[in-house]
Amino acid sequence: MTKERKRELALKYLPFAMALVIKLIYFTARKRFHLPQQIPAEPTLFVFWHGDLLFQPFFYQNLRKTPKAKVIISEHFDGQVIAKMATHLGLGSIHGSSTRNGAKVLIAALKTMRDGEDLAITPDGPKGPRHEVKDGVVMIAQKAKAKIVVLSCVPKRCWRLKSWDRFSIAKPFTTLDFYASEALDISDMDREEAKAKIEELLLVHDY
Repeated sequence: MTKERKRELALKYLPFAMALVIKLIYFTARKRFHLPQQIPAEPTLFVFWHGDLLFQPFFYQNLRKTPKAKVIISEHFDGQVIAKMATHLGLGSIHGSSTRNGAKVLIAALKTMRDGEDLAITPDGPKGPRHEVKDGVVMIAQKAKAKIVVLSCVPKRCWRLKSWDRFSIAKPFTTLDFYASEALDISDMDREEAKAKIEELLLVHDY
């Protein structure tokens, strides 16, 4: 079987299987939500580390009465799998990154938010370095005049992949603590100050 055929089959079946496994783990877990006083009613930029991506769609659905969001995902094969999985979990996607096709992604992101949708982004993705906030999240937030809410999911027990982001997979029947920050306005900050503040919030509940 050719590599292309293997990828075709993986894209057809793997995302659904992954979404099913994630749902099973989530629904067997005990959940504790630590929420801010208020989530902005207007389109918001939701930010979380790449290695903490797995259960964020469920958290987002708990934050919005009418969930409607797109997540920025790389154009690599892994990103295509994640994008298809995201559709099974109720999210749309924008393909690309701030370092590749940056202008295209920025235009699509701004259009998404103008259309009334939220946007989700992993500021250290798609290839790292791990836990290093890149410029893209700041550019999008400032140009869209959008506030940022930082999300974290901390499992009591999990597996860690040996990937650059140390991707975490919660174990079944564990406890998941979900944290959302108060809305952050970076409109008056310079780029480095904004990146440092976002990183500070993301590391509060790092594990």
